[in-house]
Amino acid sequence: MTSFQGILPAVSTPFDAEGRFRADSFERLLDRCYSAGVDGMYVCGQTGEGLQQSAAQRKLVAEIAVKASPKDKTVIVHIGAMSTAEAVDLAQHAARIGAHAVSALPPIGNYSFGEIKAYYAALAAASDVPLLIYYFPAFAPNLNSLAQILELCAIPNIIGLKFTANDLFLLSEIKKSGATIFYGTDEMLVAGLIMGADGGIGSFYNVAPELFVQLYRQAQAGNWEQARQTQRPINELISIGLNFPVQPVVKSMLRRQGIECGNCLPPRRSLTAEEETRLDQMLAESTFARTLFAETSQ
Repeated sequence: MTSFQGILPAVSTPFDAEGRFRADSFERLLDRCYSAGVDGMYVCGQTGEGLQQSAAQRKLVAEIAVKASPKDKTVIVHIGAMSTAEAVDLAQHAARIGAHAVSALPPIGNYSFGEIKAYYAALAAASDVPLLIYYFPAFAPNLNSLAQILELCAIPNIIGLKFTANDLFLLSEIKKSGATIFYGTDEMLVAGLIMGADGGIGSFYNVAPELFVQLYRQAQAGNWEQARQTQRPINELISIGLNFPVQPVVKSMLRRQGIECGNCLPPRRSLTAEEETRLDQMLAESTFARTLFAETSQ
């Protein structure tokens, strides 16, 4: 049985100049994260630009992720799509290639809760692979209450959710139901774990996987003060990153660590030359960040 817990980077997807998937860079990134002790990967989510890629390319990324992951690691494939039919197809593909679970953002747009529930019910029934829904109120305003979340989690084959919000009381209430919860707010991971999350999935895990693994292990051991201290340098890095759009700044930071991930796919933009210069300055002014990038680029 797969254990759905621990630290899973929302892994970035590298592209070449034509927007094609770069398997070589992706495998390097996976190896770097697994060498740091992460528990698995969350593939083709928002950080991985899944919604900007074709279904065929998303399938290729998922295949490489499963193939390049150690047998004892967990691979969760994000299958959210503009249409239910495409998401179902991606779910069935993920099941065929051996993914351990699938996950999906709610459908994009002003959909009612009833429409969101029907979407998730279709995905849950598409295969035997467990499904994690996604609570992200900024993304889907009509999914907004404990009762709704519990109603979705009661659908057969839905085992829990990725929770990206600051309402930790709500997280703790959801956890009482027994749902698996991966917390998605990187800068508050220690708080999410205290309130009952089983692990974390996040963007900046790509850049500093060792720190997130360390924090999680400290939390598992009940060393909460140490975990809180580990959150500090993580947040120093995040405070720099949040001056820029998240997806391109993660790729830019990875480039500085020697892993070339290319540009983001339109309509997402990449950092401007001025932003790259400003990022260099901010990293140079941070003792922690300067040390992190010097060590990881060797």
